[in-house]
Amino acid sequence: MWRPVFMQSVRRLLNRLIVAAAVAWLVGALPAAAAGISVQGNHRVDSDTINSYFAGSDQDSINKGVKALYATGLFSNVRVLHEGGRVVIAVTENNLINRVAFEGNSKVKTEILTAEVQSKSRGPYSQAIVDADIERIKDVYRRSGRAAAKVTARTVDLPNGKLDVVFTIDEGDKTGVKQINFVGNQVFSSGKLRDLMQTTEMNFLSFFKTSDVYDPDKIASDLELIRRFYLKNGYADFRVIGSDAQYNPTEGGYVITITVEEGPQYTISAVDIESHLPSLDAATLRPLLRLAPGEIYNGDMVEKTVDAMTKEVTTHGFAFSQVRPRGDRDPAAHTVSIVFVVEEGPKVYVERIVVRGNSRTRDYVIRREFEIGEGDAYNRVLIERAERRLNNLGYFKKVKITNEQGSAPDRVIVIVDVEDQPTGSLSVSGGYSTSDGFIAEVAVTETNFMGRGQYVRLSVSEGQYARGAEFSFTEPYFLGNRLAAGFDVYAKQSSVSSYSYYNNFVTGGTVRFGLPITDEITFSPRYSLFNTYISIPNNSSYPYNDCNSPIWGTTPGVYNGTFLSYSNNCLANGEASLALKQAAGNTLTSMFGYTLSYNTLDNNKSPTAGIFAELRQDIAGAGGQSQFIRTTGDIRYYREIFDQVVGIVHLQGGDIFSYGGDPLRIVDNFNLGPSLVRGFAPNGIGPRDVSSGYYYSSGNALGGTSYVGASLEVQFPIWGLPRDIGLKGALFADAGSLWNYTGQTNFSVNGVCTPNNAPPLYTQGNCVTLGGNSFSIRSSVGASVIWASPLGPIRFDFAKALSKDNADQTQFFRFTGGTTF
Repeated sequence: MWRPVFMQSVRRLLNRLIVAAAVAWLVGALPAAAAGISVQGNHRVDSDTINSYFAGSDQDSINKGVKALYATGLFSNVRVLHEGGRVVIAVTENNLINRVAFEGNSKVKTEILTAEVQSKSRGPYSQAIVDADIERIKDVYRRSGRAAAKVTARTVDLPNGKLDVVFTIDEGDKTGVKQINFVGNQVFSSGKLRDLMQTTEMNFLSFFKTSDVYDPDKIASDLELIRRFYLKNGYADFRVIGSDAQYNPTEGGYVITITVEEGPQYTISAVDIESHLPSLDAATLRPLLRLAPGEIYNGDMVEKTVDAMTKEVTTHGFAFSQVRPRGDRDPAAHTVSIVFVVEEGPKVYVERIVVRGNSRTRDYVIRREFEIGEGDAYNRVLIERAERRLNNLGYFKKVKITNEQGSAPDRVIVIVDVEDQPTGSLSVSGGYSTSDGFIAEVAVTETNFMGRGQYVRLSVSEGQYARGAEFSFTEPYFLGNRLAAGFDVYAKQSSVSSYSYYNNFVTGGTVRFGLPITDEITFSPRYSLFNTYISIPNNSSYPYNDCNSPIWGTTPGVYNGTFLSYSNNCLANGEASLALKQAAGNTLTSMFGYTLSYNTLDNNKSPTAGIFAELRQDIAGAGGQSQFIRTTGDIRYYREIFDQVVGIVHLQGGDIFSYGGDPLRIVDNFNLGPSLVRGFAPNGIGPRDVSSGYYYSSGNALGGTSYVGASLEVQFPIWGLPRDIGLKGALFADAGSLWNYTGQTNFSVNGVCTPNNAPPLYTQGNCVTLGGNSFSIRSSVGASVIWASPLGPIRFDFAKALSKDNADQTQFFRFTGGTTF
């Protein structure tokens, strides 16, 4: 019995020994798992931190851990060693950056470069990152117009494993756009197309401007402007074949070549609306058409028609509708038939609107430009319209709206990517005009105040004859509606000059609103409350009241005992009109008004086509001392006659009358001159006080209550000069009249007028003799030189008066100009 038991015990022992040997062999085959992972060479980074990058000791985990350590940027070298069955991770730590410095940069601020580079203070040093930073700095300089800039980097060793990184920059000369060439254009000249672009060529004014800097994004935007220009003028087949920018080291700038294909100009043969929506009659949409048969095809009008129809159809309850323009071209006849197809679109909803990239502008400022929101039916036209609005705000360098699939097939996520740009400015302006003399202004403007989309401006001006201060604030979305609201507070003082014999100090404010009715029509109501203080100076320099208060040594013939004559009395040195003296003192005006404007200009700054019309009306009398109704109208029509030759028709008129029984004061009347008819002095047209003849008539314009004016002008480039210099010439003819002074003329107590030369001769008399008070056409012709300079618009007018009244004051030369820098 014992032998079987003994043999069983021996077999069990042998089995255990075999299992133990197998386990020992397996453990020897995996030494890392048995012995763990150790770390060598680390001084600042803790070993446990390094170990945490390794999920295991197998080869795949080790490879992933090494790659992760390199990705941290903390190590310049990571090696894997096997020592005595152990895995050893030997690391070499990168030095820490103490600071990042820049040398030689004067055109680009250090703050901009610091934000651009990836090497940061207290971060790890990496030669690869420094090399990439060099390219980033070069790219910054390329965008700022200095493509030839050279950048190098060096390090300065410091104790405790730290170092400084120093970027040395040789900025070089400005490398802007030397030439912009067009290939393939036949209808419009290269000069015309260059004028459409924001990018300009370098010239002797380059040290003033930055528009000649090569920027690929700006070039892309310019190409879109050119494309829209051709489509607007009927070239429906136009396309940009290519755009090539080559840096020419010899010339020190870029040469840009743009190749285009214009195609024929199309006229519209027919316009129709095709409705596929039930219960929606296409005839109800016809008033929204912006095109008609026989007109030249206009891509802008097609786009505006689509916008208007889309908005109208959605208001009828067709949330998923879409309006699609279809153009059937006839290449042989060069005509196009346009059909606006209204149909049901795919039933897709906006799941979310995601705004990205806005570091300063509030989300709601961006979202309010959308006419649709989360949960609404998705509409591509309304999304594109929001993108145009956001681009037109001027708050962003770029705006791009894309779509992503939502949580369901019928859900879409709208992604709005924006990049904020500076919207504040500090400007110093200065200028001179023959009427206002020299004037300077300092202004602080912010068009996106605190990222809320509000407009704020504070300005202070000081001039030869005028000074003042003004604060303006505008909220473009009042109470969450597309209604602009704002106010102005101001104080302005104008001093006596050769055109006015009084000082005027005005303080007050205006509350205003702006309601866009359509894309072209805006209604702007307002309320103004202001106080006017008029004073007549009377001193040795300006003795304009010395008939009432003689001045020792200044008033002729008063104190020296000489015989007083017509030429030797208080009127000889100038005297303010009795009507003007009556207006002296304080007057409070409380006034409601509105402006109705219509604008179809292609460019508000330098228009070549379109109409700008404005009707203004003010009613004073809601409190205060003034009671009048004033109405003015102004219409300007622009049309390009030939390439770069623009014709302008300008019509204007106005009327004011008192309804409270009291006569109008001089300062409430229209006092006009070169703004009505060039060739006449400021306040040089219309009724004047000629009571004292020669001495008295030169500075006492009384103004009138009615005026009309018309002007024809042709503006053209000055041939032989580079067009981007901004010099233009103009020829003009003006005609107009100002008449009907209704103020008081008899200031006598008993109603009997006393002549000015009646005893005592140093008195002014008590009646006003009017000159130039009847309707009489004044006319002139002349020429102008207009310079859109980097310092601001400057204009020289040379005008010859052809017809005038005897009391009018003429002016052959007039100069106006200003600057903002």
